[in-house]
Amino acid sequence: MRHRESTRSTWEGRIKNHLEPDWKDVPLDLITFDAVSEWAVKKRTGGLSWASVKDSLRTMQRVISAFRKDRKVPFSQRGLMPDREKLRMKLQSRKKVSYSWNDAEKIAEHVRKLDGLGDSPRAQYATLILLAAASGLRCSELLALRGNDLDFDGNTIIVDEASDQRTSGKVGECKNDAAYRTVLLADAEGRKAMKSLKQFLGNATDSDALVFRSKRGGPLLETTILSQCLHPALRALGLPSYFPSQK
Repeated sequence: MRHRESTRSTWEGRIKNHLEPDWKDVPLDLITFDAVSEWAVKKRTGGLSWASVKDSLRTMQRVISAFRKDRKVPFSQRGLMPDREKLRMKLQSRKKVSYSWNDAEKIAEHVRKLDGLGDSPRAQYATLILLAAASGLRCSELLALRGNDLDFDGNTIIVDEASDQRTSGKVGECKNDAAYRTVLLADAEGRKAMKSLKQFLGNATDSDALVFRSKRGGPLLETTILSQCLHPALRALGLPSYFPSQK
């Protein structure tokens, strides 16, 4: 299974900071549901969020399964988290900012008229916003798209790379195997976004070039997009601000 370097680095951090201090010398046959439950409560009481506890346990499950012949883990996360905490996390997730297609069209239209940007950046950002809204692709996936990933006749996009925003946008492998996919944009919004994308690219001939790129042809940074176009447009339109996840 392929995983990005940043993903492996995250796993290593969880192992070093949360798992090794308590589990390094514990035999596999003593890692039971009760033992894990007790550990989870202790970590939560010590100030670690349930989200971090769950992420650490997922990493722990991967490590254990790698060392067992049957590839099974001796515990499940089902029942570990109190119902009250589950409800709190669910309510918190609903507070995350999202925009409708109509919002996206308004934002894109405003971006096309933004002062302080040239015609090319305005067109690029507006197209990016529409494609993001219509496709549901992650920002890291959008910023890694190349011309040869696009099929305008079939209205499809191939996702086979991702831009790691923590390493200056370096384009490489997707986060995991499930991220490799072909996305169909056959509904009205998808067709409109693909039409806008085709107009933006015009007669571009370098099929290996990044679709959305900096002046020098490198990957765009999400922070640049936010500061140059998205946040100014959201403020002007009175829409809630968007902030990228730090996970």
